Amino acid sequence: MTDTEDLSRIVREELGKLTRYEIPHPENIRVRLDANESPYPLPPELARVLTEYEAAWRVGDGAALARLFEEDGFVLPNGHLPVQGRSAIRRYYEGSGGPLVLHAFAFATEGAVGYIVGGFARREGGPDVGKFTLTLRRSADGRWSIVSDMDNGNQPSR
Repeated sequence: MTDTEDLSRIVREELGKLTRYEIPHPENIRVRLDANESPYPLPPELARVLTEYEAAWRVGDGAALARLFEEDGFVLPNGHLPVQGRSAIRRYYEGSGGPLVLHAFAFATEGAVGYIVGGFARREGGPDVGKFTLTLRRSADGRWSIVSDMDNGNQPSR
């Protein structure tokens, strides 16, 4: 079995065990999800992932972004082929960047596997221009890293 097949099996098993934290139906919630507010504040160890991602993106630091990922991690960008591996992720992100504010809609963790589902804006308090999912893995030292990052914009495709 390859490392990727092993990882896929582990993720499937662990996702089956997750405790889910769901967003209440929008009609029953007063928090505006498009205003960078989260109904579920992230634990500090997960918030660190978003904070470091924002900081690296804002300055176009592809190397810092890549370090947030597992060595064999994936970026699954809207309208592009998947990008796999830290070095490919670094090259893909190098020079990309600009204003970015991330916030969580939902998250869950169980053991060494977790996820964050959220939205992103171009300025604090601005409307969301897109959404994302991060699949995460916790290392033996307790630090969470990104296994996969998928995002897409809120504008309909043409």
